[in-house]
Amino acid sequence: MGRALGEILEAVAGGAFPPADGGTTVVGQPGVRDAGVIAFTAHSVVFTDEDPAWVRAQLAAADCDALAAAMNPRFLAALLERSGRRTDTVDLLTVAPPLSGEPPLPLREVEDPGHPRVVRALGRRDDVRVWAADGGLLVLGRGVAGRWEAAVEVEEDARHRGLGRALATAARHLVPGPVWAQQATGNARSIRAFQAAGFRPVGAESLHMLP
Repeated sequence: MGRALGEILEAVAGGAFPPADGGTTVVGQPGVRDAGVIAFTAHSVVFTDEDPAWVRAQLAAADCDALAAAMNPRFLAALLERSGRRTDTVDLLTVAPPLSGEPPLPLREVEDPGHPRVVRALGRRDDVRVWAADGGLLVLGRGVAGRWEAAVEVEEDARHRGLGRALATAARHLVPGPVWAQQATGNARSIRAFQAAGFRPVGAESLHMLP
């Protein structure tokens, strides 16, 4: 495809996906921090500074359906070992367009740089900002290829009241462009909240972080 990862993500946010041709695109990392794999429908994108020829050889050796090779555990393990990176899980990747107006609930910004959620987010994002609501938190920052990413946390005693959906919706009011969010594929509660807030699934992502 000959495009940088940021251009691919920008196109996907606008509804233009890589061709569903069963192929894999290998592009360079958008920065030192971020590497990994994104699987779209019948097309995957591997973003790494490792040798593309080595990447393609490992994909061919995955011994599975070619459509699944980029997310096959054998390939991911080989890529992680070669790069010396680590990962947590394979996430559902979702995106939503921005909304005008004020967020749907009162928010107060957390300005303490030592707040645990700020410290944790700074390991994966730039320009991190955190807002608190009664019973929950909203985190926004620039992640992979500079995209705006949102994450929410809801306290146990505040669940089942629509707070997660409201916080995810608030993220769309607070940034000027598309907002991305990752949800662990087993976290059905989070997936439902983000989809109810207008985030649509676009792929799966395995993010490979520095040790």
